[in-house]
Amino acid sequence: MSLRLATFNVENLMTRFDFSGFRNQLRQDRVLKLFNIGNEADYERLEAARVISSTDDTRQLSALAIAEADADILCLQEVDNMEALRAFEYGYLFRMVGNGYRQKYLVEGNDSRGIDVCVMMREQTRDGEKIEVVDIKSHAALTYHDLNLLSPPLMGVHQPDDRIFKRDCLEIDLKIGGRPLTLYVVHLKSMTNNRDGVDGRTATMPVREAETRTVRHIIENRFGTGNTGTKNFVICGDMNDYQERVIVEGNRRLGYRFIPEPGLPSALDVFSRDGFAENPMLRRDVLDRWTLYHARGPEEQHLCQLDYIWLSPALSRSNPQAAPEIVRGGQPYRTVFPPGQEVERFPRTGWDRPKASDHCPIVISLDIP
Repeated sequence: MSLRLATFNVENLMTRFDFSGFRNQLRQDRVLKLFNIGNEADYERLEAARVISSTDDTRQLSALAIAEADADILCLQEVDNMEALRAFEYGYLFRMVGNGYRQKYLVEGNDSRGIDVCVMMREQTRDGEKIEVVDIKSHAALTYHDLNLLSPPLMGVHQPDDRIFKRDCLEIDLKIGGRPLTLYVVHLKSMTNNRDGVDGRTATMPVREAETRTVRHIIENRFGTGNTGTKNFVICGDMNDYQERVIVEGNRRLGYRFIPEPGLPSALDVFSRDGFAENPMLRRDVLDRWTLYHARGPEEQHLCQLDYIWLSPALSRSNPQAAPEIVRGGQPYRTVFPPGQEVERFPRTGWDRPKASDHCPIVISLDIP
């Protein structure tokens, strides 16, 4: 009897328009830059039309990616609110899978754009085991002062009363066929663009490290520092960091080279250190662990894993062969695939957009001891 558990950054599942691009060129969509728009009212009308026309294709592709994952429990990131989640589940996802996710849980977090983490669940697994929610807890209110985490790199930028999580760490206690499982769903601080000669990943890493240290503190405080190895817990979500990546060199005319770059410093070292949790994606080939393609022109391209399902030692021992599946059919055609990994794209996928998301869903089948 197994549980299929997935995580997916669905990318801006929003219920509202963002018209700030009229005054801030950095937030203006590239297609509107092609036109001379004389006033704010015209800009808002055109931006609304653009968003509505593109969203239907995007959400069909998102739903197809989720349907292919075929998970019993689905952890999502970048969801606006419960209304957005319900509308997407009813209008798109239900049409794709024919059997909706009736249990939905979302708690408003700290994100300045209003995007949250959430969880959708079936009432039972494909094997017929009941999925029960025992308790739900948000940790969005935790501050640097609460855990004494205001390290020197953060001082001057953050205050003691600032909240640690940029979104939340949503803790959900479950019973799967009567057996306990605890989910921790996160969306860590994003990597920003390079600034003043410092790359954005390095500049923002102290914030993510504070977040991962807090997640680990929550788990160890819950189960006991020396007792976490015997418990069933999973840390899911978009971590916005990686411990390795694959450098992509070349172009479509001349061909590509794929060069693994292992052992990179990462905020995720907090999870992997001393066997606290295991990344089962490492059970896949080194060139086949990526969930996101990053490119800033031909001179800066890489593939990396940003989306994770970290297993507790107990779950890892009980599932020694389990490795995540990666759903890449919703990736745009500009994404560079290593040899042998090419997939059939979902219908109406574009060169750059529409796409299911910039991230790939990952799903794993787990036996719960």
